[in-house]
This record gives sequence, C-alpha cells and structure tokens, in this order.
Amino acid sequence: MTDTIKISRLKQILSRMGKKPVIVLGDLMLDEYVWGNVSRISPEAPVPVVEVSSRTLKLGGAANVASNLKALGHPVSLYGLIGKDDRGASLLGLLRRAGIESEGILALPSAPTVTKTRILAHSQQVVRIDYEKPEELNGNLLEKLLSPLKKELSRAKFLIISDYGKGVITPPLLDGLLDFCRRKEIFVAVDPKETHFHEYRRVSVITPNHHEAGFAYGKRIRDHESLKEVAFGLMKKLEAESMLVTLGERGMSLFEGRKEHYFPARAKKVYDVTGAGDTVTAVFTSAVSAGATLPEAAYVSNRAAGLVIEELGTAQVTKKQLWNEIKSEL
Repeated sequence: MTDTIKISRLKQILSRMGKKPVIVLGDLMLDEYVWGNVSRISPEAPVPVVEVSSRTLKLGGAANVASNLKALGHPVSLYGLIGKDDRGASLLGLLRRAGIESEGILALPSAPTVTKTRILAHSQQVVRIDYEKPEELNGNLLEKLLSPLKKELSRAKFLIISDYGKGVITPPLLDGLLDFCRRKEIFVAVDPKETHFHEYRRVSVITPNHHEAGFAYGKRIRDHESLKEVAFGLMKKLEAESMLVTLGERGMSLFEGRKEHYFPARAKKVYDVTGAGDTVTAVFTSAVSAGATLPEAAYVSNRAAGLVIEELGTAQVTKKQLWNEIKSEL
C-alpha cells in the first residue's frame, strides 16, 4: 500500500488535518498511574509492597479520543457522563487544560467517575483497580445529552462514538442518533464494544480489534481467511461502508466494499497498547476530514498507532511527529 501513496499527497493530507470540528461521544474515563518501587514482600500476604514515588492523571476512554484530536489541532466537543466527585473534577480540569469543550458532559450524583488506577513498579504494572458503576443513559438524561449534540452535529459533520460499555452508549441513543447522522450526511466512526456491535448499522467506519470483531461475528480470527470472512460478514450484516480491523503486532486491515488493504505494523518497540485504539479512530477520522481516501486515512492512522504504543499509558501524536514518522519510512 505504501508504494501507491506519494509523499507529496501525504504531506498535503497532514497539512489539512486539524482544521474541521469533530464531536466525540462516549464513555469518559480518568486514567490514574501510581508509580513506585518494590523492594520487599508484605508480611501480611505474599504480595509486593509498592513504595509510591509519584502519581499521574491522564484522559482515558472517549476523553483520550478527544485529546488525540486536539493534539492534531481540531476544535473538539466532548459528550458523556462523569460522577459528581473529585475524580470527575480532575477529569474536567484535564479537559480545560487541553482546550477541549466539555459543555456536553453531564455530572451524575448516583455513579462515580469511571477511573482506572494502574499501580506500576519499575515500569511494570503490578495491579489495576477500577472504580465504576455503569449507569445507562435513559429518559430525561438521554434527551439532555442528545438535544445539544444534534444541534452541534449539524455544523460539525464528523462524529466519533467511543463505546467502552460503561453506560453512555445504548440502543435507544443509537436508534435516533444514527438515523439523524445518515439524514445529515455526517461521517460516523465507531470504536465499538462487543455487546453493542450489531446496533451500529450503516455507519461510515467501524474500528474493532480482531478479538472484538471475532466475538461479534461468532468466529475466532485465526488466520487471514477467517479475518476476511469475519470482516466482510460483519460489513454485510451492518451495511457498513468500511471496517478497519486492528491486528495488534501485525498491523491493521481496512475493508472497503469488496477490497482489503493491509498495513503492517512498524513499531520499533511495544511498551503499552493502552489507548492505541483511541488514537487509530481519532487519526483516521482526522485524515478523512482532510480529504484523505479511506486507504490513505488507514495508512496515516497505522503510523500513529506505531508511535503511541511506544509510550507508557495513553498518548497522543502531533502532525509533526506523524510527518517525521512517514518521512522516515518513505
């Protein structure tokens, strides 16, 4: 695929990325990293004692998608739920510092802000602690979120749905929203959760990993033939325009119509795949907004994924980093 894309064309796409507003809807998360060292085992139980040296907070889930778009220069609006708690306040503070619009975020007193706390010692994860109590969006809350979202979508024309199965994305929400987007000719990119996979009908692109795609289709992806069967089968069922399946260390494959475009991975080292899917969906949508074809957008997002998995924790890429990565390959 790389042989058919001219570097002058990629430079043009990168120069146009970040210009148009994009809306992100989905499950917001706070990623907390507790860093420390281990030098002894607890006398109370056979577990390591982590002596904490520092703590880092990052945007996760749909908030990380928005952060990736902002790093590329896009005006971004974010819609989702948080709790009325200290973690929710921390998440809003991170969004403010990143310059991401948060007026579409609703704070609920009945559920905590979804938080993933990772305890790391010597750069290795020891344990993860999750704070969550998923509360599905319905009734007045659903309308309170959808009404301003639809108004803004009429102007933005690009929507990313980031579904982590934490309650924001529900069939009632998708029923009205996806029909609205089709009527308004809005580009819709979906990073799906297996449980809602079959609700995403007639969207522009779905970006599952190979495990999620296989689960949704009911067939494990073991080789290239099963990958094609699953991807084309899901596209037919969902009437999707395209599907971008991420394959871990093997790269990714774009399915468009009856064609497949394969993009091998190029990461020099892999430290952490956390949030890599967020980056892929964000960069793919950004490239499309800049006039890229779907294969061109997949190529650029594959390069971005190779960069973020070399970082610990969620990460973002800039257009300058992308350009340097592309130049080094071509």
